[in-house]
Amino acid sequence: MTDHGSSIDPSKPSIARVYDYLLGGKDNYAVDREIGDVFKRDLPGSVAIAFANRSALTRAIGEIVTTTQIRQFIDLGSGLPTADNVHQVAQRHAPESRVVYVDIDPQVLVHGRALLEENDRTRVVPVDVRDPEGVFVHPDTRALIDFDRPVAVVFSAILHHVNDAEDPAGIVRYWRDRVPSGSYFFVSHFRSGNNPETAEAEKVLQQTFGRGRWRTDAEIEALLDGLEILEPGVVPASLWRPDVVDNPRIGAAGRELTVWERLIAAGLARKP
Repeated sequence: MTDHGSSIDPSKPSIARVYDYLLGGKDNYAVDREIGDVFKRDLPGSVAIAFANRSALTRAIGEIVTTTQIRQFIDLGSGLPTADNVHQVAQRHAPESRVVYVDIDPQVLVHGRALLEENDRTRVVPVDVRDPEGVFVHPDTRALIDFDRPVAVVFSAILHHVNDAEDPAGIVRYWRDRVPSGSYFFVSHFRSGNNPETAEAEKVLQQTFGRGRWRTDAEIEALLDGLEILEPGVVPASLWRPDVVDNPRIGAAGRELTVWERLIAAGLARKP
């Protein structure tokens, strides 16, 4: 959920492009780097949030595709392509995997069209994640996703951009009610730390985009109501099934997480 409109406006910051900048990407403008630099300068550990989130997403997709028969994914609010996108991780293990990316940022759509040229098992659906019905009925979604079979629904770092009045729990519930038993849900979300870092980061997002809501572990778990939350539960992203072989510094035993790493939570749930 990012800029509205059909053309790229380099004078307005984009959530997707700021995130891209924090991850070291090149698809951003001066206005995005200005916002990103506020985080880098005033909240220097906050860049770790972006990397911890991306790493947890990669592990979750790998977990789903290697331990279940799920081969179709809907990535809601997918953002700009980086290394190890959902389709790349899934298709590395199961080449037949199909992925629908959902985002309304015009720059994401440009990349999405380029992606389609090289991979016919992906689609980019230009619908706001706050309009789940629009995503569900979109021809590109229906072309790739068979809703009679289990689906993995991905809410990676997107629901914290949905304000309370916009009913984020209702968005998750919509998808829960439309996928069959055995479907999986991955959620990562800004995690309230009740500390100055949380308050400052939340203020920057609210002032810039008019949205950005940190939630407690209990509030994040409530978004997954009606689903079975799998081990180890909703935990700081770096502690969600850490792969200490590939990421020796992430969640390794005996290392205390920084305050920043604790500000992004992740969880995986299954529809009974």
